[in-house]
Amino acid sequence: MTFASLGLIDPLLRMLETVGYTTPTPIQTQAIPPVLAGRDLMAAAQTGTGKTAAFAIPLLQRLSIGGERAAPNAVRCLVLVPTRELAEQVYESFRSYGRNIPMRCHVAYGGVPIEPQIAKLNKGLDVMVATPGRLLDLYRQGAVQFEQLQSLVLDEADRMLDLGFAQDLEAILLALPDEHQTLMFSATFSNDVQDLAQILLNDPLSISVSPRNTATKSVKQWIITTDKAHKPELFLHLFKKKRWGQALVFVKTRKGVEALVKTLVAQGISTDSIHGDKPQLGRLRALERFKAGEVQVLVATDVAARGLDIEALPLVVNFDLPTVAEDYIHRIGRTGRAGAEGVAISLVCADEVDLLSAIEKLTRQVLRREEEPGFEADHRVPETGSPKPAGKETASGKKKRPFTGPAGGKAAPGAQAAGGKGGAPARGQNAGAAARSAGGGGSSASGPARGPGTGGAPRGAGAGKAGAPAGKVVAPGSRGSNAAALRALAEAAGGGGGGGSGGGTGRAPGRSLGPGQGRGAGAASAPKGAVIVTGGRGAKSTARSEGRAQAIAPSKKTGRGSVKR
Repeated sequence: MTFASLGLIDPLLRMLETVGYTTPTPIQTQAIPPVLAGRDLMAAAQTGTGKTAAFAIPLLQRLSIGGERAAPNAVRCLVLVPTRELAEQVYESFRSYGRNIPMRCHVAYGGVPIEPQIAKLNKGLDVMVATPGRLLDLYRQGAVQFEQLQSLVLDEADRMLDLGFAQDLEAILLALPDEHQTLMFSATFSNDVQDLAQILLNDPLSISVSPRNTATKSVKQWIITTDKAHKPELFLHLFKKKRWGQALVFVKTRKGVEALVKTLVAQGISTDSIHGDKPQLGRLRALERFKAGEVQVLVATDVAARGLDIEALPLVVNFDLPTVAEDYIHRIGRTGRAGAEGVAISLVCADEVDLLSAIEKLTRQVLRREEEPGFEADHRVPETGSPKPAGKETASGKKKRPFTGPAGGKAAPGAQAAGGKGGAPARGQNAGAAARSAGGGGSSASGPARGPGTGGAPRGAGAGKAGAPAGKVVAPGSRGSNAAALRALAEAAGGGGGGGSGGGTGRAPGRSLGPGQGRGAGAASAPKGAVIVTGGRGAKSTARSEGRAQAIAPSKKTGRGSVKR
């Protein structure tokens, strides 16, 4: 298999030859053709397998065809990522891959001045890589528009939800046009992300080049048990005994990072750090020093678990185990990249046994244990036993926050609620069925929906129309996918009517009043849970305006609607 056989144009083939790419990786072989064809895609690939190139290269080709240019403040391709480091990495990849194609690209994230980002957007961008918080800031200031958007990429969507970006992400998705290609790429796909994909993606192609939630086989993994108080001393002992050259060390908290840095520097080991409290320029400088070999140990929180592309990194040390099991896979994925061998060692104490168990359950393996003489644990780390199939719970045993609908309701499997709780369809149904009983969606087999409502319909009743099949969303003139599905859910949350138990009277169209409220009634014969978005263009415009009004509304926390990420 060659890149030419995948249908790439000559400027991109010349670029690939220049950077030394000769044969496409498995994820590139499977992803590039459907992305070129405009398909929606859900792709799982381990980090270091060429995942970024798998979407960046075909998207650059699609953008180059037709000669269209971005209007002022417009964006043609949007890539959303969870961290600043990953944003910089993806941005640099687009710049590198697009060197032979005239493209305007830029990156936007918090922690740095917003004015240069606004200046770039004023000229229009073909590709924008951004974190959700800063992008929402730009949108609320009127600096970015999405009318020309052709493609949306959600890179590491599970991490965006873990980091608390869910509300920002929902507001952004509501602001996007109905028609665009949506791609999801990640090394791991949590159950919440799969539920989100069922709503956003239109007839997607799902590809996976390796089993889900597994670490690459080129990384050797084991744990060393000890007591928590002995971890710094044990790390120093191992560093000197094993003559480690360079190591990337992950610590759970920012305070813990700085404490370990202080300890290592006092022992004459050149050390730097990356964490959320450090200014972005300081974080970039620390990474560059580490890449240049000026620093032996780089100590980081999970902000660096994704987005750090370091060639030939030999060793990753988990000084603390991560709270979220999936982050373990991303952490150790910093080594053993592109088929190279790597080592991942975890220092584990007794109070981390639940975290260890969750990691082993997720990866479906029991990690080999060792003890270092002189550092044996006084508080023995209990045996974890055989791992069971991965479930929805985190290492702490608490269920993760599900992706919520535009109005902040709880999402049931396969559905996205808007404005309240209600019965939901079984997972695996389409985006239309996902709107059933969302927020104000009446009652379903699972139980009555809850949500304030006024007029002739019962509390929480959704708009209804005679003859529509149960659970069906009809949005005339739209693909019924991506942001359109979210708007349908927003309409269901506010647009009153006669679906659900008790029915309603008359056929007055529903009028959206905001999350969880609605007036109007639908035909009494509408099946339970039916949600109809009628009126063609006018109804879609109403849903769109409601969604955008919500996206622009300032946050109670900051008054500006977002938090720097």
